[in-house]
Amino acid sequence: MSFEGAMSYGDYLGIDRILSLQAPLSTAHDEMLFIIQHQTSELWMKLAIHELTAARQALRAGETAAMFKMLARVSRIFEQLNNAWDVLRTMTPADYTHFRKTLGNSSGFQSYQYRMIEFLLGNRNVNMLRPHAHVPKVHDWLATELARPSFYDDVVAHLFDTVHGTRKAMPAPNLDGPHLAQPEIQAAWAEVYRDVGRYWTLYELGEKLVDLEDYFRRWRFNHVTTVERVIGFKRGTGGTSGVQYLRRMLEVELFPELWNVRGEL
Repeated sequence: MSFEGAMSYGDYLGIDRILSLQAPLSTAHDEMLFIIQHQTSELWMKLAIHELTAARQALRAGETAAMFKMLARVSRIFEQLNNAWDVLRTMTPADYTHFRKTLGNSSGFQSYQYRMIEFLLGNRNVNMLRPHAHVPKVHDWLATELARPSFYDDVVAHLFDTVHGTRKAMPAPNLDGPHLAQPEIQAAWAEVYRDVGRYWTLYELGEKLVDLEDYFRRWRFNHVTTVERVIGFKRGTGGTSGVQYLRRMLEVELFPELWNVRGEL
């Protein structure tokens, strides 16, 4: 039972460092919940970025089986993020008011990892770099992603390569703006969904992406519901309109052609 001189579980995981990072700024009991909820969410988002980055590399290398496993894992990550809202919703409005002022201008809106996930998946807005201008390392990380095609752009390129054997009819990627539905892309997906046997791998890829966005949409919905339950229609601490802003985000589609094509079948 002696671990003297050997690497322990706590050593490997850096448990002491992790557990020392919760530093409430008030005496409110629920501030610890609020901190841990958001810190663990950031850890899950770090893993999601790790998996999405590797999935893009696997797609480009033709390693589709590995890519499918990574995308399935990202969906499960967002399932975990969804479940976390259930814990945070145990905090009542009265609980939150005890420490909300200690947050200052800090807000989940400023999460650069969440922004990276959106950029990777194709929901891009160059204005979202501005909240990170004061941290050059983060700003450059996000700007570098905006300068390259998103993961979905790479999926679309693979779609045209497979279905048409050429990218001549493929719309150019929108690198610094959100991806909007394109009829040429929807038509290519329609061919896949009408001939599943011939395009089984692409069909499976499309469904993996729909699965991922399904969980992502639930995460957004749970977010807005939790915020409305806890603070109502107050403005967000970071200056956003709070619930109104989050409701607008519910309308964003990451892979619109994959949703629209269902109406054609």
